[in-house]
Amino acid sequence: MDYHKLFCNIPKPFAFLDLDQLNENIRTVKSICRNKAVRIASKSLRCVPVIQYLLQTGSPFQGIMCYTASEALFLSKNGLDDLLVAYPVWDEAMIHSVACAVKEGKTIILMVDCDEHVERIASIAHREKVVLPVCLDMDLSVSFPMLHFGVYRSPLSTLDAFLQVAKTIHESRSVRLDGVMGYEAQVAGVGEQTPYQPLKNLLIRLLKKHSVRRCSRIRKEWIDALSQEGLTPRFINGGGTGSLSETAKEETVTEITVGSAFYSPTLFDHYRNLHYQPAAGFALEITRKPRSDVYTCTGGGYIASGAAGSDRLPRPFLPKGASLVKMEGAGEVQTPVRLKSKLHLGDPIFFRHAKAGELCEHFNELIVVSNGAIVDRFPTYRGEGACFL
Repeated sequence: MDYHKLFCNIPKPFAFLDLDQLNENIRTVKSICRNKAVRIASKSLRCVPVIQYLLQTGSPFQGIMCYTASEALFLSKNGLDDLLVAYPVWDEAMIHSVACAVKEGKTIILMVDCDEHVERIASIAHREKVVLPVCLDMDLSVSFPMLHFGVYRSPLSTLDAFLQVAKTIHESRSVRLDGVMGYEAQVAGVGEQTPYQPLKNLLIRLLKKHSVRRCSRIRKEWIDALSQEGLTPRFINGGGTGSLSETAKEETVTEITVGSAFYSPTLFDHYRNLHYQPAAGFALEITRKPRSDVYTCTGGGYIASGAAGSDRLPRPFLPKGASLVKMEGAGEVQTPVRLKSKLHLGDPIFFRHAKAGELCEHFNELIVVSNGAIVDRFPTYRGEGACFL
């Protein structure tokens, strides 16, 4: 598709979504996930029409993983349901709002990983005379001497601690155990094919191989232990885009969370076994030419979250051969790009964001293209006046 010609009359900067590439990624996810349900990670999309589009393609997509309770309530008001809030909510007013939504028949599941979470949610639910569904978050990180391989989230790193919180949930009349979640971030969120780092890549591959076996074993042992206590959660959630093929093989897991696969940002270029198409990106306008091989664009400083590094920068991908200037990177008001191709002032340079959904935090809409034509415009969360974090 000739993006330059297609977008010639669109004011820059703008963000776009290639529906043909998105559909290819949908097919890839469906082919990998086997018989598992797929819960859509909204943080990687941040656009209601895109979420609705995925759900409308049918099985195996069902349910949404949200990143805040306020986002879950927003999506609920937009007609979406089965909303799992991936991170604990402590704010009393927000839990109260969730309780009111559940009383009205909505399914919003809150995350817990300690007795304090359970007790706070239960006390509010008791006042509202409603039983709130909760999901128990297990820690699947791996700790070695001098190395923590994973993320710091749930404190439930032992079976005893896990069962203790499960017991607290079971003994309450105002909450019920609806699901269990275990996110193997060290497998799903870490690439093992970073250019020019062969020793680091080898180490990561070994650590990931160990983690995959360990996560599968722990997940089965802990869920079996729950069953022995008479507790049978509705769903067992695991994985992410980077671990989809491995997590899909686990019999214990009933659903896998997927988000980044649909847009395919640059951070997922460094995985050996991932083959997704770049479906979303943004365009900047060339407004200066300070050197014969340097074109300077207006804007572009859309840096991804996480540990600061060059991998968090957006990357120019069209025209081919374009690269950032290392000393400047992507700037708040201008971004210089090295490129030998002959371009002109006013021409676009197309970029991909390092992380999926964060692209939508910078634009009010995604211009949707398919079969060589602009077919729609999807408002992002920002375009709908929504900001949750």
